[in-house]
Amino acid sequence: MSDRSTKHSTFVIERNYKHTPARVFAAWAGQAAKAAWFPKADEFDFRVGGREFNRGGPPGGPAYTFDACYQEIVENKRIVYSYTLDVEDKRMSVSVTTVEFESVDGGTHLIYTEQGVFLDDLDTPEQREHGTRLMLDRLGEVLEGQ
Repeated sequence: MSDRSTKHSTFVIERNYKHTPARVFAAWAGQAAKAAWFPKADEFDFRVGGREFNRGGPPGGPAYTFDACYQEIVENKRIVYSYTLDVEDKRMSVSVTTVEFESVDGGTHLIYTEQGVFLDDLDTPEQREHGTRLMLDRLGEVLEGQ
């Protein structure tokens, strides 16, 4: 690939869940709980400096690699992590994500903020935001089913 490009973007998604911040936080903090709504991690070490890593994709399709490092964790309040996303051997993006859990009447107000640089037109902020919205919807479905 001879054309190189970068596109910087920030998006924020907010969701309300009918569960306590502790319950919603737990859905991010435990490997089995998170695997119910996010691709199962090959490695999951939920602590500051810990790594979450998974590699996979559709049958017969390209392999995607998610490689995250937890930068800050405040129980039931905030998770900050940085991550790279690759397709095969090509870096698609580098992001910093903050997930905030606010107590509100009847549950939790979650604020998801992603600040990313999207590389060489391999992904777009719009596609990432769409996929993240679907992921947070799936989190809600899993929480409601429990």
